[in-house]
Amino acid sequence: MRNWENWARAAGIRALKTAAQTAAATIGTTAALSSVDWKMVLSTAALAGIISMLTSVAGIPEE
Repeated sequence: MRNWENWARAAGIRALKTAAQTAAATIGTTAALSSVDWKMVLSTAALAGIISMLTSVAGIPEE
C-alpha cells in the first residue's frame, strides 16, 4: 500500500527544489540585479514547481 503522505512530502520537496533552481537560472540571465523582472522570475518558478508536481503524479504506477 502506498504511503500518500510520504509521497506528497517528497513530491513537494522536489517541486520546491525545481522552482528554486528555475528562479536562480532566471535571475542569472540578467546582467544586473536591479534589472531583474521579479514578476517573471516568480511566475516562471511557480510554473516549474507545478510542472514538477504534475510529473510526480504522472510517475505514480497504477495499483
